[in-house]
Amino acid sequence: MGARKGERKNVCENRRARHDYDLEGHTEAGLMLVGSEVKSLRRGEAHLQDAWVGFENGKPFLMKAHIAPYQQATHVCHEPDRPRPLLLHWQEAARLRQVVKEKGLTLVPLRLYFDGPWAKLEFAIGKGRKHHDKRDSLRELEDRKEIARAMNRG
Repeated sequence: MGARKGERKNVCENRRARHDYDLEGHTEAGLMLVGSEVKSLRRGEAHLQDAWVGFENGKPFLMKAHIAPYQQATHVCHEPDRPRPLLLHWQEAARLRQVVKEKGLTLVPLRLYFDGPWAKLEFAIGKGRKHHDKRDSLRELEDRKEIARAMNRG
């Protein structure tokens, strides 16, 4: 059975992004892919560790996202790390480009998934954390865990 509209199937997540960036303003965009890329995604052969969203000629692209070549493809196969166009309304793309350009922020891919038959990318506006910020956030996480453990015991 194929996936129905509304069913969301995760392909991959960028868990490291939540540690390295302060994130705000989550956005969803469609991906323009070739057939062998879709087949590889359905098998879960992708990762977003080094990926980012950039602009070329005012159009948004997913850069450096690795989608493994599909083994059963013919001699014509896709390039694993090629820039992939994102499908956004032009107003939304212009707004995001302006935010990135003015404030020096970056667009960080968080999750790649299928929404029914369509491949989608969830990304957010991110500001890079300094090393001491990362330590502070880890300390807060540990404190929350310790409080939860104490509440469960008593």
